[in-house]
Amino acid sequence: MARIIGVDLPREKNIGIALTYIYGIGSATSIKILKEANIDVGIRVKNLSEEEVSKIRQVIERTDITVEGDLRKEVTMNIRRLMDIGCYRGQRHKRGMPTRGQRTHTNARTWKGPRPSKALRRKR
Repeated sequence: MARIIGVDLPREKNIGIALTYIYGIGSATSIKILKEANIDVGIRVKNLSEEEVSKIRQVIERTDITVEGDLRKEVTMNIRRLMDIGCYRGQRHKRGMPTRGQRTHTNARTWKGPRPSKALRRKR
C-alpha cells in the first residue's frame, strides 16, 4: 500500500486517479506531478516500486502545492475571517446557507433539511 502525505492510496486504481484521493490534488495536478516524476499515468498503485513512490513524494514536497492538513487549515481560516469581518458570505456561512448566490426559495434541501410530510404541508 502506497502512503503519501498521510493518505493511503487505493491499490487497485491507476496512480493518476489514486493521487486525487489526496486533498488538494485534482486530476490535472496529479498528471503534472507524474510527468515531473517520469511515471506512467496508467500504472496501478500496487505495481509502483518504493523508488517511484518516493519520487512522487519529493515532487509534491518540491512544488508549492498546498495539500492535506495545511490546505484544510487555510480554508478554515479563510472562512473564519469572512465570518469575523461580517461580510455577506461570512453571514451565509454562519447560518449554514448557500454562499454563492443559489436560490433558497426552492431547492437548498441540504440547508433546509428533509421535506416535511404531505400531512404537515400547508394547503392552498
